[in-house]
Amino acid sequence: MRIAVCIKQVPDTETKIKLKPDQSGIEVAGVKWVINPYDEHAIEEALKIRGTIAGSSVLVITLGPKSRAGEALRTALAMGADDAILIDSGENSLDASTTASALAACLKKEGAFDLILTGRQAIDDNDASVSQMLAGELGIPHLTVISKFALNGQVATVEREVEGGTKEVFEITLPALFAANKGLNTPRYASLPGIMKAKKKVIKEYDLPGLGVDPKQSRVKQTAFRLPPEKPAVKILAGDIATQVHDLARLLREEAKVI
Repeated sequence: MRIAVCIKQVPDTETKIKLKPDQSGIEVAGVKWVINPYDEHAIEEALKIRGTIAGSSVLVITLGPKSRAGEALRTALAMGADDAILIDSGENSLDASTTASALAACLKKEGAFDLILTGRQAIDDNDASVSQMLAGELGIPHLTVISKFALNGQVATVEREVEGGTKEVFEITLPALFAANKGLNTPRYASLPGIMKAKKKVIKEYDLPGLGVDPKQSRVKQTAFRLPPEKPAVKILAGDIATQVHDLARLLREEAKVI
């Protein structure tokens, strides 16, 4: 079975984000970059499936600046992926549709895949739409937000979460694309031997023109960024319960003006 996993490199959630002076984007200097957390679950699921089907392989693909995006691929290789492809986007800011077009063109060049996995969304832009668009470009069925996955031959039984805690169960014949949710599995850590092997792996590269994709075709343009407003300082109420209740009611009435 040929399995492809599409991943994205995103800023670490612990990184302090700073904006450029003209607010056109974030200052990338000093930012710690990591694999998108949802994509880690996609990688883990691919590795688990490979372990149950002899002769299977896992290819990881990412799109981003060549200067740094390869680090995410090295991490995926250290986790156990077999091969990796970097689509160099330069410093272009691509919308979800153009990203999906580039990934689809790459996958088509690499031949037919039985299974494609992604994360449900990237934590930087939260679009949660690339996986669906990618499946549309490839003309294959897809499901997102999957929390359970089982494979029987060429039929996948998949459980996904919907509103209100309800769950849906689907049976889909491969080839298909699935977008992983947290809870699908527990991603493994890269081992030291895996890290050493990953350093020696050759990462295949494409660029956008080579895939027939024009970065100028992006229909969505990011024009300005702003940080969320500072949160006001909290107030800690002192005294016994009766005093705290009295003070809370007064603050809600006089300051918050919600009662």
